[in-house]
Amino acid sequence: MMTTETTSNIVQPPPRPRLRRVDVPAYLASKHGIDIAVSTLAKMATVGGGPAMQYSGRIPLYHLRDLDQWAEERLSKSVRSTSERG
Repeated sequence: MMTTETTSNIVQPPPRPRLRRVDVPAYLASKHGIDIAVSTLAKMATVGGGPAMQYSGRIPLYHLRDLDQWAEERLSKSVRSTSERG
């Protein structure tokens, strides 16, 4: 009987502490359920309102803690009724 090897033997690199702009939408969607386009992040980088970023040369990098903080600030508190939305 032939068996298949599992991928559990593959060593995964540790998560990166900073993400490139193109990787931010997937992170925000998977961790916080927030859908945002790369173009929206680029616009926010010029006019304000987006997550904090740092630059490595000309490349904007977003620290995970800054993304988490920005997402939490964007989300409302939990409500049980639409009338509770403030």
